[in-house]
Formats: sequence, structure tokens, C-alpha cells
Amino acid sequence: MYFVVTGAAGFVGANLVRALNNRGVTDIIAVDDLTDGDKFMNLVDCEIADYLDKDAFLKLVEDGRLDGALQAVFHEGACSDTTERDGRFMMENNYEYSKTLLDFCVGEQVPCIYASSAAVYGSRTGFRENPESEAPLNVYGYSKLLFDQYVRKHAAERTAQVVGLRYFNVYGDREQHKGRMSSVAYHFFNQYCAAGSVKLFEGSGGYANGEQRRDFISVEDVVKVNLFFLEHPEISGVYNVGTGAAQSFNEVAVATVNACRTAKGEGPLALEDMLRQSLIRYIAFPDELKGRYQSYTQADVSALRGCGYSDAFLTVEQGVQRYCERLLQRAKNENA
Repeated sequence: MYFVVTGAAGFVGANLVRALNNRGVTDIIAVDDLTDGDKFMNLVDCEIADYLDKDAFLKLVEDGRLDGALQAVFHEGACSDTTERDGRFMMENNYEYSKTLLDFCVGEQVPCIYASSAAVYGSRTGFRENPESEAPLNVYGYSKLLFDQYVRKHAAERTAQVVGLRYFNVYGDREQHKGRMSSVAYHFFNQYCAAGSVKLFEGSGGYANGEQRRDFISVEDVVKVNLFFLEHPEISGVYNVGTGAAQSFNEVAVATVNACRTAKGEGPLALEDMLRQSLIRYIAFPDELKGRYQSYTQADVSALRGCGYSDAFLTVEQGVQRYCERLLQRAKNENA
């Protein structure tokens, strides 16, 4: 029996594969589209049973050749570019693909744990897993919401476990391939290492410079939540996956700069000191993001806590520090 991880060479997917390996699980079918070949690096230190291209995997599913062969599916594969305007591509990749895989899992009584997104909430501020809170600002968010609605609509008919996880702003290891869609922590780290300063957006949406706030969650915690549901096949539903605390982009920048300073034996600085020394700079808010940008997110995690997940989440200060330490160690090893 195999575990399937779609999007296995991607950010969360690769971290899940590695976490399964750490549990002694190697019977893993890694599914992805390696048109972007650089993503292979995320799987180099992982052990898998097989790799399948997304289209080849779908054909095996549709032909019934995987019937009775799977233990669980982590469906992380998606186009996650929130600026993508090709709605047809987005719906095919994020919605139709997901429906096909879900119907297979339900028919086979195989647990399906899939990635949704906080993008379903758009500019709303309730952030609860209900229709009143949902109003996506882009077609990416809409594709995720439409699949969540499909899951809800047919929930009463299913006996297999189906869990949707609405990720908030995830940062951490194995995101380097994402380019401009990488986390702000990753961008801030690279900016500071290259130029000695980081750039944040000026104020927008009623927030002061750098004070736009998001629920930033470490991929370490995201993986732990996924594995919690794997261990509890009796639980189904759609759940927010965030820390439950909004923190500002300024706080992420300060944590990043101080992590780098600590590595060089320099003392920590407060935001005001960093601004005075031009270690943090503000740039104009991009026109293309106006009206399509979430200036504030904060997960309501009461449903997640209510189903039994009790582990504490890393704060920005804790998680970014750990992440930067690993990035610095990796850079040191590469330059050795």
C-alpha cells in the first residue's frame, strides 16, 4: 500500500514527503509536474517508491490501475500563483484535477487530505470556515473555494475521510523554487544577505508602512497538522491552518534581520533602529495588486482546536529565527 503526495516536489508536498520518511515511511508515490525542473532539488534527500508525472498519475487513476493500492492521499498539487489570470488553466489544474482525485479516494475509501487556502476569504475579516466569511479576490482563491464547496455539498454521502486545510501564509524550507511567490521571510532573507536591507510595501488598505498583517505559519506546523489528520481518520471537514495570530510584515522583517545579525555576532535591533539605519526600507505599493491584496488575515482556529489539535504554533519570532538559521547553514555548506 502506498501513500500518494501530489505536488510532491513543491513546497508543502516535499516537506510532507520528508516528514513521512522521518516516520519510516518510504512507500510513497510522488506526483508532480516537473516542467520547472529545478523543483527536483526538493526531493533529493527524500526516499520515494516512484515518481509519476501528474498526467500519467491521472490516467492510472482513471483507468483503475491504482485501485486497492493506496493507503492515503495528500493532495498538495495546485497552481498557487495568486496573480495568474488564466482562469481556464487555474480551474483545470486546481478544481477539475481535485474533483477527479477526490472521487477516486471516496470510491476506494482512501483518506484524502488536501490543500485549500486562506485566499478563499479575500478581503473579509471573519476567517471562519463558513460561506459568510468567503469572498475570494482572485481566480486562485475562487478555484480553491469552488472545490471546498464541492467537498461540502457531497459530505453527507461519504464515509471516507476528506479533510481540506486552508493554509494561511506559509513560510519555511523547500520554497526556493517558488520565485516571486516565495514567502516574505525568504525574500527578506535574500534581500538582506545581498544588499544589507529589506524592502516592504508602503501603507495600504488603511495600514501604515509595513503594518499590513498576515497570519504567518511555519511549514513545520503545517506538516504537523497534516499528520494529525492522517492519525485521526475519523475526522473530516474543512479547517483553517494558521497560528490564530496576525503579525505585521514589519515583524517578519525585524525577525529576519535579527536572525542574520545574530549569526554574525551582532546584537538585535528594534524596528525604529532598523529604520534609522536604513536596514528596512519602504517601497511604493504595486498598482497591479490594488484591490486584489489581502492586507489582513488571521485564522480562526477554533474548529481545528475543537477537533483535537492541541500543539502550540511557532510565532514569527520563533519560526523565522529557525528558518533563517537553516538558510544560513545551507549557504555555508554550499560555499564550503
